[in-house]
Amino acid sequence: MKLVFVLLVSTAWTFTGAQYYYQGLMDYLENRLLAIEDGMQLWHEQSHRYHTELLDFKKLTAETMDGMRGQHSVMFKDLEGAAVRVDRVEREVDCVEIQTSPRACSNKADKVVEQGAWRLKESRGEKEEEEDEEDKDWEELHSSVSDCVEIISGIRSVKILKRVGGPKGMWTRDPRSSKVYVFNGTSGDNLFQFDSVRDFSSSPGVTGSRHIRLPSDWRGPGSTVYDGYLYYIQQEEDADVQVVKYDLLTGSVTDAAMFPVESHAPVYNLNPETVADLAADDEGLWLLYATSDSEPNIHLAKMDRDSLDIEHIWDTRCPRENAEAAFVVCGTVYVVYNTRLASRSRIQCLFDVNDMVSSEEAPLIYFPRRYGAHASLKYNPEEQQLYAWDDGYQIIYRLTMKTKLLV
Repeated sequence: MKLVFVLLVSTAWTFTGAQYYYQGLMDYLENRLLAIEDGMQLWHEQSHRYHTELLDFKKLTAETMDGMRGQHSVMFKDLEGAAVRVDRVEREVDCVEIQTSPRACSNKADKVVEQGAWRLKESRGEKEEEEDEEDKDWEELHSSVSDCVEIISGIRSVKILKRVGGPKGMWTRDPRSSKVYVFNGTSGDNLFQFDSVRDFSSSPGVTGSRHIRLPSDWRGPGSTVYDGYLYYIQQEEDADVQVVKYDLLTGSVTDAAMFPVESHAPVYNLNPETVADLAADDEGLWLLYATSDSEPNIHLAKMDRDSLDIEHIWDTRCPRENAEAAFVVCGTVYVVYNTRLASRSRIQCLFDVNDMVSSEEAPLIYFPRRYGAHASLKYNPEEQQLYAWDDGYQIIYRLTMKTKLLV
């Protein structure tokens, strides 16, 4: 009986202890769940606050972006207006510089002298007959090289026709016909012929042209066309410069002449692809070249158009450094200069084969600012116009001329 009582007491005590243990465990779990619920509530409140702040930030960003778009639109319009004003100012400066260049300024008395220089003989008295004969002999001596007596006084107008080809190339018109010829690039064996400037300007690209393939490659944008003949530069690797005369009507080479100059010596420092530059007019065929890389000046040779024989050679004393192109008008070489970072092209050196005008006496002529630098300039004596290739654009400069003044 006593043993049963002890067993009952022990069992009751064990049950009571287990009850207390489970109650403590339940209290612990309940407390942990409450803590988790509090944490979740805090996280929810914080998430709601962050969401609200994000919406506010998004709204503020959208308002700021709208404001910036409006300011950008206003700034863009202001910049467009400024660009228009700057372009207008540049054109006005171009006009002022071209028309009132310091070297081009002259008073009325000078103009009277220029206009009457070639009519003085008619008004001279009998006492000056001997002096007239000497002057006449002097004039005839120089006119044996060039009979033309005109010099450029300014650029009258500019016309941009179109854009065909790459940055470098050449285009020109035959002075004895209406045909236009286009050379794209700095070398090749083909060119394009158009019936007129109008046909060229109205055609898309080079469509509608006559494609001419030459028997040999031309080198550099220094070719020229005169009276149905193409004169171009041919130069093989490490070989002398060769001037080739090609009949555009029959499609055959009629003559060729070697011109001994150092290989790969460019005539213009800013256009190293131009190893020689040709120009043709009523006086003959002109060749601009450099004798060697060490030679600082541009040289000029006058050649017979028919036989390609060399008749005269001159050192123009015009430096090759910073020269981009040149052209010949009435026996006068005009060298156009620029900078390596293309800026305003300008004529600041010239050479007259008759010594009738010098660089100091000639007007300093600026070309209107356009796209880049001139790859080539070809003068047409019949139209008194320059055909220019500027960064792929084909441009015509119409010139104003005046009479050379005898001194």
